This record gives sequence, structure tokens and C-alpha cells, in this order.
Amino acid sequence: MPYEFVSQHPLASLLPAVGEHPRAAGEHQPVAHDVLLTGMLFFDIVFTGFPAPPTPGREVWTQGMGSGPGGIANLAVATARLGLGTSLAAGFSTDVYGDWMWRVLRDQEHIDLTYSRQCRRWHTPVTVSLAYDGDRALVTHGHPTPAPISELLALPPPTRAVVVDLGDPQLREAPWWRRAAAQGALVFADAGWDPQQQWDPGILDALADAYAFTPNAVEAMGYTRTESPEAALRKIADRVPLAVVTDGPRGVIAIDSRTGEEARVAAIPVEATDPTGAGDVFTAALVLGCLRGWPLEQRLRFGVLCSALAVQQSGGSLAAPGWGDVLDWWHATEAAAAAGDPEAAALLPHYRFIDSCAAGMFTGAVRRADATIAHFSDARPDHDEIP
Repeated sequence: MPYEFVSQHPLASLLPAVGEHPRAAGEHQPVAHDVLLTGMLFFDIVFTGFPAPPTPGREVWTQGMGSGPGGIANLAVATARLGLGTSLAAGFSTDVYGDWMWRVLRDQEHIDLTYSRQCRRWHTPVTVSLAYDGDRALVTHGHPTPAPISELLALPPPTRAVVVDLGDPQLREAPWWRRAAAQGALVFADAGWDPQQQWDPGILDALADAYAFTPNAVEAMGYTRTESPEAALRKIADRVPLAVVTDGPRGVIAIDSRTGEEARVAAIPVEATDPTGAGDVFTAALVLGCLRGWPLEQRLRFGVLCSALAVQQSGGSLAAPGWGDVLDWWHATEAAAAAGDPEAAALLPHYRFIDSCAAGMFTGAVRRADATIAHFSDARPDHDEIP
């Protein structure tokens, strides 16, 4: 039986009008779209706290589990939680996972889904993530969306920024993001991991309309055919105004050719629970800093901070920090420095910008991943029994 797109989600009539972005119950604040995203959604199930690595023929009971929207939702939630008006074009299934993710992204995270659609007779792709030994193993089942979601963006709406994965051939060739760039949007490009490690040089040629390129160190060296992250950064800086290379626990390096700035920022050491979505959180923070016109070093420091906060939670998208989490970290760091903690004291001069940048932002608590698909009314910490 052929696949069929629903013209619009049956709940879409309840969406706020374009330009409205509710941040508090009962309120609709008029804002422009800051970020336009498209990509594939997954329902993620994440296991954490392994007593031993999983092996064939053995059952392992873990200490933690979380579930939530994954894939492009990791980035969409990260940008929305930092106060960026986010519009997402994605395919949702009509199954229970798809309907649940639609509600979470729209009602809980206040992401505009005007350009998203549901599809009948197609199931939600599912990824199981096993987080242990500081990394993760992924098991995924799914099928491509029945039609390219980018077709929904044939005429892209006005937006200040676009994030695009050039490693996806369909997205690389899609004309919508170049049209957005021609309309003034800043295009933040990534390419992702090449499983065959062929590192297609066409990725670099596709950067002609991009503002920034943000690969990790291995990807950067692969695509530029260089032997060090620093050499790769220089090559990338010849292609785009903002070149950024992330290097995990070693931090991040960047060159902004428009301002003449160069910066290197160390990672903030934390005990990681789940690295899922850390790169997306960094990108979201970088986009925010660029749109606000922050100095390069400040943009990078905010990115590594948000990533450090995210990896201490489980569940990818729902691990993304909000401004309340950022302020909690800052105030805890101030208190630790006052108590004589040398590591906290060393961070203070680099993060004094947080208080002023958080002014006027939504600082309420954000919801974390649940072990199972929960109702919105289940966000209470208690465990009431049903009589």
C-alpha cells in the first residue's frame, strides 16, 4: 500500500500563528523565526549506567533509561530551549511515537511545526542508544521518509539562520537552504561522520553559500586531507567566514574571517552520562552567539558550557539545557569559587557574561527524558498509585 502524507497534522489548527512563540503558559510572544531546520526524526531510547558492556548471550540491567525525540529533534529542542524561535520541517508518522513526538515538540518545546507533516502507513524510525565507557553504541531501525521533506520548503519562510547537514545528499542538493541564504540567512553547515571514510571533497565545494562549517576534528582532517585539526581549520577558513573544529574533551578551535578573531577554548571537564546530542547543543549555542553578535571566544565558551551541561543528562534532545540550567551552573560556580575551589575560580573570569546574556530569557525548569512515553500530566515527581 503506498505511503500517504497527511496534508497537515490533525492538531495543527492549535498551533500558534507564525511569529508567535509561547514561552509561558497562556502567553504568546511575537517573535521572528530565528532558525529553520529540516531532517529526519527518530524515537530515541537511551540506556545509561551499565555495570558492564553488553555482550551476546548476557542480559545487563542498567541504572538509567530515557526516551524522547531524536535525530533532527536534538537540534530543534536545543535551539528552542536557548530562546531561539525555531521552525522545523520534518516527517512524523501517524503511529503513537509520531503523535507523541509532535505533541512534545509543539506543546512542550514550543517549536513551530507549520512546515511539518504526518504520514500514514509509515512507521517512526527508532534508535536504541547504549551509553557506556564515555561513548555510545547505536542500534537503529527505520525507513526514509516517503518523500523528501525539503519539498515542503520549496519556498523557505524568512529566517535568520539555517542549519543543514551536507552529509545528507538530499539536503546537500536541496535548493531551499541556498534560497534562504540568498534572502540573508546565515547557513551553519555540518557534514557528519562518513562510515566509509571516503570524505567526499564535494562537501567542501557545497560550502559556497554557507556562513559556517562545524565538523569535529576527525571529519575536518578527512574532508581537508590534512594531518592536524589546526591545519584543517585553516583550510576550512578559506571556504567559509566562520570555521569551527570541535575536538571532544580537548575543546574547540575557530577562526572568524569577518572579524579577524581566532580562538581556542578548552572543554569543561564533567562526568558524562550520555554524549547523545552534545554536538547539536554546541551548534545551537553557537548559532545563538552569532545571531547576538558575541565575540568569538564568548560564542565558543557558551557552546562548550551547554555541551557539558547536556552530557550530564540522558536522552539527547531532552538533555539540552535551558537558560535556567545555565544560570544554575553559573551561580553554583560562583559559590564554589567563593568557597575556595580553584577550578571554579579559574572559570569565573571567562563566564561573567552569562548574567547579562540571560536577562529577559525564560529561566524556568525544562523537562528531562522519561523512561517511557509519559503523559504531560506525569511530569510530577511523585508516584501516585491509581486506586
